[in-house]
Amino acid sequence: MSAPEIRIDQLTGLRVVLAPGRAERPEAFSPPRAEPKPDAAERCPFCEGREDRTPRETWADRPAGEPDTPGWRVRAVPNLYPVLGTEEVRVGADEPAGGGAVPRVSAVPQAMVETGMAAQADPLRSSTRDASTDLFTSMPAEGAHEVIINTPRHVTSLAALSDEELAVAMDGWRARMRALAEDSSYVHLIVNEGPAAGASLEHTHAQVYGLRFVPAEIARERERAEAYHQRTMGAHLLADAATEEVRRRERLVAIDDEAILFCPFASRSPFELRIVPRRPAPSFAAEGQGGAAMLATALRALAGAFGELPQFNLWVRTAPRGTEEFCWHIDILPRITIRAGFELGTGVDINTYAPERAAADLRAALG
Repeated sequence: MSAPEIRIDQLTGLRVVLAPGRAERPEAFSPPRAEPKPDAAERCPFCEGREDRTPRETWADRPAGEPDTPGWRVRAVPNLYPVLGTEEVRVGADEPAGGGAVPRVSAVPQAMVETGMAAQADPLRSSTRDASTDLFTSMPAEGAHEVIINTPRHVTSLAALSDEELAVAMDGWRARMRALAEDSSYVHLIVNEGPAAGASLEHTHAQVYGLRFVPAEIARERERAEAYHQRTMGAHLLADAATEEVRRRERLVAIDDEAILFCPFASRSPFELRIVPRRPAPSFAAEGQGGAAMLATALRALAGAFGELPQFNLWVRTAPRGTEEFCWHIDILPRITIRAGFELGTGVDINTYAPERAAADLRAALG
């Protein structure tokens, strides 16, 4: 295909402009290279044996030993530069040296945890307006923000982990998502790999946020999933979409016993990938969920298509608090294009490489 077209994302209802006439072959993309820093390994605070260089851990998969000591497989610590508001507790005599300020999340009444689309501070939330409406009101950005260190080894990518290490890391993601869900409206987990994707440290790690609100895009997906479930008398939106992807095979990249990998119909960016469980479940954090093997496959496919793994962003989309009709998925977006004025000004993404073409290239890369 060469004529531009508009596609609608089945999950969110958002538009994407597909303009394949502007694209070249995959080798014509110029993914920015992540140049290794000469002494990064020597200075890395995430490596085993340097636990005193981070804040005190909030959790660790440690078969034996004391907290904040070697012997762990996955480790979580508060982010020293949190996006969400926290209280800072200075390191004292009973706390490890070198950790600096330790961010701690203040307790918030459950009444302040938002589950709908309207923000409590929204001046237009009320159905009626009066002269006292404050159009410049705000509320504290409180919540949790942690770093999950995927491995004690100094490796710079998820792709460098063994199958067992990746499965252990993902179990760690789930453990922290379950813990943060107790006081959050929505728990968002991300992996940024490479400076172009926003990573400031090389050592592979994830970040998890406990939000006190449900972001609008996630709320849209939840509402569409619930509406589809009711309209079809019990079917699941993403599960049906994934089943159709398998049947059509145009955008399918791989399938295994646990998950399906495909390029979404309304991909926002070239070579965007989505991992969907074969047995739909609302929460990624629930016990018994898989996907590690398919994540390894996705990274291998991207590395094969481009000669090396491009820098990328990954995020886990899971059910917001109190939501039963939803299906978790993992999205992977290689950083090989730039969002410019059209995308930023309209909120509509332009994809110059058709997902059907991308899926074919990725299948070929897997052999």
